[in-house]
Amino acid sequence: MYTLPRSPSHAPCPWLYKEATTHQPAMVVLAKGELAQISLPAAHPPVADVPTVDLSAPAGPEREAAARALVAACEENGFFRVTGHGVPAELARAAEAEAAAFFAWPQEEKEEAAPAVGYGSKRIGVSGDLGWIEYLLLGVTPGGGAVPVTFASSSTLPCAAAAAVGSSTSSTPAGPLRGLLEEYTVAVRRMASAVLELMAEGLGLSGGALARLVTREDSDCMLRVNHYPPRPAAEGGGGAPSLTGFGEHTDPQIISVLRSNGTSGLEIALRGGEWAAVPPDVDAFFVNVGDTLQVLTNGRFRSVRHRVVVNSERSRVSMIFFGGPPLGERLAPLPELLGDGGRSRYREFTWAEFKNSGYRTRLAEDRLSPFEN
Repeated sequence: MYTLPRSPSHAPCPWLYKEATTHQPAMVVLAKGELAQISLPAAHPPVADVPTVDLSAPAGPEREAAARALVAACEENGFFRVTGHGVPAELARAAEAEAAAFFAWPQEEKEEAAPAVGYGSKRIGVSGDLGWIEYLLLGVTPGGGAVPVTFASSSTLPCAAAAAVGSSTSSTPAGPLRGLLEEYTVAVRRMASAVLELMAEGLGLSGGALARLVTREDSDCMLRVNHYPPRPAAEGGGGAPSLTGFGEHTDPQIISVLRSNGTSGLEIALRGGEWAAVPPDVDAFFVNVGDTLQVLTNGRFRSVRHRVVVNSERSRVSMIFFGGPPLGERLAPLPELLGDGGRSRYREFTWAEFKNSGYRTRLAEDRLSPFEN
């Protein structure tokens, strides 16, 4: 049984699923010049038609159909919804609510707890990208747990902290959050493996050809919990521009598995380049094809470009599992997927090389172009 947390004042967190109140604590406010950097023209993109893949489909024709649907979704837009995933709903809700309660703390308390939970705000990476966002960033341990991630300097890779200040058994407020996120990570990693096994079946590969990359003890997986406070009101009562919560980008890993609290804001770029809004679904997970999977399939699958636009009334909380390979894993298009011509679109590289290269780029840049043949 999972219990939903309460805020530091011991009042319920009404803003997790309901309209935000004016008293909701928020992250450090961005300066006017910084707000200008993340402003977007007001727009109302069409709603995306997101394919659904049922992971619980029984062996036989139904599973074969699910595998075909998954492959088709990866080829078209690199994005799909997963049902029948096996992640306990009460666990997902409890982890999400505990994270939401943490984000409602006073800013100074969040920053004090930062080493224990990998807390950050406003700045995305070290290359100057900004967003109307605060977040927790955790590395996944060999056993499937989670440790905070720190950025030691602008010239080094993100690395897992050697020791976690707030362990899952800690009596500090960060302790219950860490424990729930660790349990959640184990469940979602298992589900990501099932997605990759079904994907391999659809591609005619051995069952573990893809899943092994995210389930090894040295796989480089991460969990990110994002909080996007409601867009601030415009001065003078006029209409406010849209704000970028997380700028447009592709994910570098193999796949990303996302769940949110039911607040809209996620948008994907369709094959033609136009943006489409993803309708929220609190009972399902959404899966992104990442850059590495595009390489492994020799471009057959499409790494989806996506972004988050801040909602004007409600907080958005999302939890994303990033399934990455071991740092030393050598990556190149799989021989079975080269096609009749046998031409590889990408040169071989290690995940560490790709990660190092991408770490120094801006969000919207194409990280794959330096590795194309």
